[in-house]
Amino acid sequence: MKIAIIGQQDFGKAVLEAFLKRGDTVGAVFCAPEKEGAKPDALRVAAEGAGLKVHQFKSLRAPEAVAAMQAADADLGVMAFVLQFAPQEFVNIPKHGTIQFHPSLLPKYRGPSSINWPIAMGETETGLTIFRPTDGLDEGAIILQVKTPVSEDDTLGTVYFNRLFGMGVIAMLEAADLVVSGKHRERVQDEAQASYEGWFRDAEAKINWANHARVIHNLIRSSDPAPGAWTTFGGTKLQLFDSRKELVRTFGAVKGKIGEVVEVGNGRMVIAAQGGRIDVGKARLGDGKKVAADAVGIPLGTILGG
Repeated sequence: MKIAIIGQQDFGKAVLEAFLKRGDTVGAVFCAPEKEGAKPDALRVAAEGAGLKVHQFKSLRAPEAVAAMQAADADLGVMAFVLQFAPQEFVNIPKHGTIQFHPSLLPKYRGPSSINWPIAMGETETGLTIFRPTDGLDEGAIILQVKTPVSEDDTLGTVYFNRLFGMGVIAMLEAADLVVSGKHRERVQDEAQASYEGWFRDAEAKINWANHARVIHNLIRSSDPAPGAWTTFGGTKLQLFDSRKELVRTFGAVKGKIGEVVEVGNGRMVIAAQGGRIDVGKARLGDGKKVAADAVGIPLGTILGG
């Protein structure tokens, strides 16, 4: 088949390379322009290295973007990690329309940080969806879904890099074949089950030590490796990673005040919380490097976040 890739960064690159590897033709590649000072977009670099036509429009609504998609003469548009808005007049140009990747089980967790939020909310399952892009954000008909379990110690990194990334590339190929051959089925999303969450950034990653240990543990692992759940030590930001939770069942079993560092050693740091303790293996203080949690110099008895 002949496709047009719309995407960016490593996932876009991996999808492009997967289609090329199996012998498909790429009529054009659309990438968002890099911000000043940013590292080169991995998809753009790979596409140019393969001798493909690359477009970088500030907006896919521009007449020039529509004309470029028309000139690509594609059987299918493939959206692989796209943050730009793609209007219907753009995505409907390929002969079989366009498909889009989203790393959650739609209609749940629509929005730009759909891997972080299921982990932060304590979900035991997540996955990916290949769907039809519409003018509504992540609201189009579902073509294909793939599920994956989330363990209590999974992080953003393990869920995405170890599972969703590779699963997503395979799912894009499978969905493309189904659509172009006319063997796919499209299922309208159930709005009664839908949810939308915005960006999961620094503000969302701030630790409130008054929360339950389970909530704090989920926050840390949903922010690991980015944006990094954080508290403060002496007024300086302290990011925490590699979390484990230790829950208690009896009164008085948690020693120490809420947010107090109660153990330091063996590469780790343990902090008292409501209903248990948080055991972290990595930390970063201020602008320093991420190191073993017992190497950042936090004394026993310190109340974090004060």
